[in-house]
Amino acid sequence: MEQQAIEVPRGLAGVVVTDTAIGDVRGREGFYHYRQFSAVELAEHRTFEDVWHLMFHGELPDAPALEEFTKRTARLRRLSPPVREALPVIARATAASGPLTGLHTALPLAGAAAGFRPVYDLTPGERLEDALSACALVPTLLTALHRLGEGLEPVEPRDDLPYAANYLYMLTGEEPSPREARAVERYLISTVEHGFNASTFTGRVIASTGADIAACLTGAAGALSGPLHGGSPSRALDALDAIGTPDRIDDWVRERVRTGKRIMGFGHPVYRTEDPRSRMLKRIAQDFGGPLTDFAVQVEERVEAILDELKPGRELHTNVEFYAAVVMELCGLPRTMFTPTFCAARVVGWSANILEQADDSKIIRPSARYTGPVPPVPVPPL
Repeated sequence: MEQQAIEVPRGLAGVVVTDTAIGDVRGREGFYHYRQFSAVELAEHRTFEDVWHLMFHGELPDAPALEEFTKRTARLRRLSPPVREALPVIARATAASGPLTGLHTALPLAGAAAGFRPVYDLTPGERLEDALSACALVPTLLTALHRLGEGLEPVEPRDDLPYAANYLYMLTGEEPSPREARAVERYLISTVEHGFNASTFTGRVIASTGADIAACLTGAAGALSGPLHGGSPSRALDALDAIGTPDRIDDWVRERVRTGKRIMGFGHPVYRTEDPRSRMLKRIAQDFGGPLTDFAVQVEERVEAILDELKPGRELHTNVEFYAAVVMELCGLPRTMFTPTFCAARVVGWSANILEQADDSKIIRPSARYTGPVPPVPVPPL
């Protein structure tokens, strides 16, 4: 018997597709959480490894558990020889589009070399091991692809550095200052997970087929690369560059609104008030200070004022990408690595969702409304 179709809004807005114990976004409140904890409070007070443990195990670790987890995940960072040998070829082939595109090839290769098997065939413990390995490898792959694309040799990971500091070290070849490492760590924590966004949902759809963890994460990373999702942090800085000086802000914004063009870094499909991630990252940027931060604050104030004038009744504020771009720029990350850095954080949230989805054997298979020519039309003869 054919199942009765259910009409839903475009983009599945507001449609609940499953239950989750991982976290939630309360758009009207301007609040989101990981498990039972405020994500912003976690970013303010805990380490990335703390949050990684929370996402995978459902609880924050005590000091001994954190030490063991940190050492365990650090040992998983190194690439196998076959993957290391293939990276220069991948980097050359994807030089024009960047490390995130290269990851779409490198991560499945790393998964195959590590012997990842379909999550459908694994025990929960085996799935967890694959997920830990994949999350540890992603920063190494991204930074190696970046450096190779710049004509530089990859930097081997260090077991003695925590996740964020090691990421910056592999990217630049220099140990970051504690201030820079902590700023980037807080950004990474704040973007680990954010409800059923496009990339998370993509990962869960693939997981529902029983595919291996690398396939699930590669699909999620593909969704993240789009400019309407994670691909916009560098575009927020491009907008600041295009404006140039404070006296040009109003004319630039009004022209964008008049022509119906998006202002990257503003607006969010869920939040109807300020994005809590943006508030936190703004504070980090203001702690650094400097001309870029001052200009970003001026742009934010004028954009919100003009949008309130031209689009009254709509709550349009900065989203995570706006001040994330400022913070990453202040910490010395190249713009081509803004979205890959987002990926280096979100891979943990994707994996937690994939592990949760793998416990449900029901494949995700929605329907569509056909709107083409009325069938059947006779096939014309040659």
